[in-house]
Amino acid sequence: MKNDKKPTLWERYLTKEIGIEFKACLYFFAILFFYCIYRITQDSFDAGIIHMAQMIITCYVICYLQVYVFGNFDEAGSLGLKEYAGLVLCTCLYCIVSYFCSWFEKKITVSLILAGYILVTYLCVILVYRTKRRIDDKKLNEELRIFQTEHKKTKSE
Repeated sequence: MKNDKKPTLWERYLTKEIGIEFKACLYFFAILFFYCIYRITQDSFDAGIIHMAQMIITCYVICYLQVYVFGNFDEAGSLGLKEYAGLVLCTCLYCIVSYFCSWFEKKITVSLILAGYILVTYLCVILVYRTKRRIDDKKLNEELRIFQTEHKKTKSE
């Protein structure tokens, strides 16, 4: 009989893919927001569709790197050398792509500001995942306490 408690290979893969999808959309929205604010500051209310396509493709590629090469650093319990390397490399990749794809008219200062913005975004996501893990831990501990209490009642009856 198969153990239904352990996730299958397919379920683990699907979980990673859903996480990548979620992150790619999250980071795309963050970069698109930055891009739109930049465009507004340049007295332009137009956004390039090609730039948006480049942004979402870049987000997907970088999110795959995050998950499969750098150990999903934004969801890590703690940041080690590998996670910091991923954080820096992924931030640099966003900036390099933004520069060479002319998202900000090849203005190096704007690409560097984007780097700071991406780092702050990563730190916020790391904090959100840590907070979520703490909340999940509290819920699981409470459920375990309730289960143990009920289990003791049934044994004593």
